[in-house]
Amino acid sequence: MKKLSISLLAALFIMASCNNDENSNGEAEVTVNENPGTFKEIGSITIGGEAAAEISAYCEKTKRLFTVNNSGVNQIDIIDIADPTKPTKIGKIDLATYEGAANSVSVFDGKLAVALESTVNKQGNGKVVVFNTSDYSLIKQVSVGALPDMITFSPDGKFIMTANEGEPNTDYSQDPNGTISIIETSTYTVTTLDFSSFANQAATLIKDGFRVSKYAKSFAQDIEPEYITISDDSKTAWVTLQENNGVAKVDLTSKTITAIYPLGLKDYNTGENAIDVSDKDDKIAFNPWKVKGMYMPDAISHFSANNIPYFITANEGDAREYAAYSDIKRMKDMKLDATVFPDAATLKLETNLGRLNLVSDMGDTDGDGDLDEMVSFGARSFSIWNGNTGKIVYDSKNDVDKKTNELGTYDDKRSDDKGSEPEAVVVAKMGNQNILFVGLERSDAFMTYDVSNPNSPQYLQTVKTGDAPEGILFIPASKSPTKRSLLVVSSEGDGTVKIYQPDLK
Repeated sequence: MKKLSISLLAALFIMASCNNDENSNGEAEVTVNENPGTFKEIGSITIGGEAAAEISAYCEKTKRLFTVNNSGVNQIDIIDIADPTKPTKIGKIDLATYEGAANSVSVFDGKLAVALESTVNKQGNGKVVVFNTSDYSLIKQVSVGALPDMITFSPDGKFIMTANEGEPNTDYSQDPNGTISIIETSTYTVTTLDFSSFANQAATLIKDGFRVSKYAKSFAQDIEPEYITISDDSKTAWVTLQENNGVAKVDLTSKTITAIYPLGLKDYNTGENAIDVSDKDDKIAFNPWKVKGMYMPDAISHFSANNIPYFITANEGDAREYAAYSDIKRMKDMKLDATVFPDAATLKLETNLGRLNLVSDMGDTDGDGDLDEMVSFGARSFSIWNGNTGKIVYDSKNDVDKKTNELGTYDDKRSDDKGSEPEAVVVAKMGNQNILFVGLERSDAFMTYDVSNPNSPQYLQTVKTGDAPEGILFIPASKSPTKRSLLVVSSEGDGTVKIYQPDLK
């Protein structure tokens, strides 16, 4: 593509619609000669303490960020980034009157959609509330499933989708179905889908690596949708089912869940998957161990290569910890099969595997009351999967923890848990490259990779962020106030929003 004049760039910017959300692939409309491996911080703002900056969405029309703030308040903070080197908080949207607490936000064409879990009864239906991004006036509010955890507009703006986690209360007396809600923006008609039709496939899914809790009251109640990505043609969505170690595929045309993809287990007993497992050994040591990990992804993004769709997962892992039921236990407190683990006493030392958190109700494959395999939470990685088949194409092995250790941000205190905890993933088009950004909650950093070849991603960079990055938002050059690509990282640990920009080539 020929370089465009500054005046034409400006004209395109003015004419473009506001279409940017927390899970957008950020397809650029103009070519900017940027180096995707050279992102540097150019601006920062702290809007509160812990939980003050969870997820941000960007409106191109107003040049504003809308950031979820749950730090002792219940509001959306509005940040002007017309000059991204000097982000300025200019207002807020108070959500108290809507009887809901915000979990997620998304923007399309001057409309801000907010996912609210019920503050009256967390297990009751949640809401989606839509505001105008210019004057914050209410456009619409509708009811969705229980505990909407993530929200996104489809790329064409015709749909709003929510992943409704449907968590139980602490004594499991209430455990709503996990669901997915699809809202048609032309009429605000809501279709909410549950997973009851897959109950007859439970045995096969579990055999292939899907997880259903042994405490589950029903298959549909046990499913917990977490995060959504929608294909560029707005016809297909992929939804992570984190606690279940799976991904659901949704047909938006027919509004049906068409498949559940079990993600299986990752083997840590190889050199390339070697992990650091102890927070009591006074060192960071990556070694193979006879342990497996459930991928249990949080965020998900997508891209295409050679006309094949792919989705990428951030394999964070997540335990269920309630008064009535907890599925997490230290390895040293578990009984191991003596034949499989003849060195059990040594393995149980706190300087070895003793402190590692395991899934308490998995691993007894022969049903005799002891563990035949050890299964831990998360895969300490990101993975690329074929969007048509759900089959794994690539896993980053132990690259995430090793690279952050080299940067000096790896937290050895998390070795016994889930390592760096990959939390967020976003794929963006920069020039002719598909660039992946991975947010690491416990290592306080993001990593960049070129995933243009899904089978062989190329590492580019690791960059320090605020404390516990939760949301990553890519703003393409065509929609950016600077006509340069921007990356916005919202960190819930310290309530900081940081803005990064790449160098020009």
